[in-house]
Amino acid sequence: MVSSSVEVNVTGPKGEAIQGQVIVTLSKLGGQVMDQITAKHGSVTFGSVTQNEYAVSIIAPRYQSVTKTVNVNDNRPVKLSVELEPLSAEDAAASVGFYALPPRAQKDVGKALAALRANKPNDAWRPLQAAQKNAPNSAEVEYLLGVYSSQVKDDAQAHAYWMKALELDPKHLNALLSVGSDLVQQKKGADAVTYLNRAVETEPSSWRAHMLLAEALVLQGQQDEAIKHARRALELGHERAASAQLVLVRALAARGDRDLAVQALEDYLKTHPSDAASAKDLQTLKSAAAANTYVISNAADAAVAGAAAIPVASNWRPADVDEKVPSVESGASCSVTDVVRKAGARLNELLSDVDKFSATESLVHESINKYGLPSSPEKRKFDYVVAIEDLQHRYLNVEEYRNGAGGSAADFPEGVATNGLPALVLIFHPYNAPNFEMTCEGLARISSGLAWQVHFRQRPDKPNTVRRYRIGVDGPSYPVAMKGRAWISADTYQIVRLETDLVAPIPQIRLVADHTEIEYGPVQFQKGKVNMWLPQSADVYYDWRGRRIHRRHSFSHYLLFAVDDKQKISVPKVDEPSTEGGPSEPKEKP
Repeated sequence: MVSSSVEVNVTGPKGEAIQGQVIVTLSKLGGQVMDQITAKHGSVTFGSVTQNEYAVSIIAPRYQSVTKTVNVNDNRPVKLSVELEPLSAEDAAASVGFYALPPRAQKDVGKALAALRANKPNDAWRPLQAAQKNAPNSAEVEYLLGVYSSQVKDDAQAHAYWMKALELDPKHLNALLSVGSDLVQQKKGADAVTYLNRAVETEPSSWRAHMLLAEALVLQGQQDEAIKHARRALELGHERAASAQLVLVRALAARGDRDLAVQALEDYLKTHPSDAASAKDLQTLKSAAAANTYVISNAADAAVAGAAAIPVASNWRPADVDEKVPSVESGASCSVTDVVRKAGARLNELLSDVDKFSATESLVHESINKYGLPSSPEKRKFDYVVAIEDLQHRYLNVEEYRNGAGGSAADFPEGVATNGLPALVLIFHPYNAPNFEMTCEGLARISSGLAWQVHFRQRPDKPNTVRRYRIGVDGPSYPVAMKGRAWISADTYQIVRLETDLVAPIPQIRLVADHTEIEYGPVQFQKGKVNMWLPQSADVYYDWRGRRIHRRHSFSHYLLFAVDDKQKISVPKVDEPSTEGGPSEPKEKP
């Protein structure tokens, strides 16, 4: 097979050197990522690139992102020179996050984040001072200095740092939320509304922004607007925004709607039966001379403030799927029952036509240190076979084999195997869909076209049959309740993207986080009929038993085997010697 190399040289305007990191990604035009490298001095080389047409994507802080097309036709190296254009001053300020910082500042911020997440602000002070010295115009560093000051109870200094962050980046969401929350707690409603309106404009899908704005509007006596934003917070944040129900109760009561306020508080107590303060508030509301004389208790006030508290963000994994809702088109109605039914029908088609499929699986593994910085990547390649069986008791069994075996954990980086990626899409199979609460959030624009955006969450009263963690090969396993979001093609009803998170950490096995993002693409039968979209790439992030891992899986050379095929299934052939690795149910080496 013809192969060559692709050499990429990246500069700024007029050939000036690029400051900071440059991320260069080589992909097939269909979207499958082949490799991704952080450029040193603006240059990278992708080796052993087979004959094809590729997209080269380049992302660098303070510069406009660029995608170029290259063709590999023979064994001669392909050379690509790219000159990046700088962002506008406003966009450049907004782009300065953790990975846009100089390497030394990144390490210092990583140390500070670890200390702040552990609520040990004194351990964060020195690294934050060092980071500020190395990145004096970073809104992110100024924001974290504000978090430090808040943890040491210096509210005035915290406010000053957050205002400095907003000078550097007027759209820094967390700084806007922090200033707004601080003003709400001081009962300065008019000032809070100003900042929180900016927060909603910056990120319309932030449930915290809507909840805090609702509180500020209640202080201003603007109950109708407060009710609208409290309800929007509940729509966006799901169970994480449950305390917005208390803000809704306050606004409804202040408007004089006793019955609606009582109903809203009763609804809250159905899911929070141990909240004694709110139970007492319900009795007070029912017995008040007039609804607008009801005053929410200090305990409930504290619950709202606690829910609105901004967590110290992770610098190594994406935000929880419920942190915000991706934007959707206005005016497009969506029936979740219809969308899920049609997606389930496509999955049924797959199972009726396909017995097994094989692929080449490539794995890039990074261990994340305590400061959130990745290790040098380790790479693996697998001969991969997946078998799906519909058992008689309405249970879908998924078996995975690598290099002809089940995939020993000992062959994976750090002795931890990851299995289960093919099973995640089966959440939408008719057998499993009733076990999840599902909501259609609207019609989204994604790279492959229009897609229905569906949020899902494991129901506590239904069996969990999709994901488990196992300790050792024959050791105990633990069910993992999941929530997430899927994008389902509005045209074909194929699932084109899936994101999942834990409903809650599992302390028994020290599972703190498990976040997965999967991109799907069309795969053809041997006879050429496109039947199903299967995983093209997947990013897995988990924090388990003190180990933090990021793995990227890529899948290629798919071969589908129909149910009526008589040929014997064997592992797929690949061009290079392979070792083992795999996706998403971690198993520790015994």
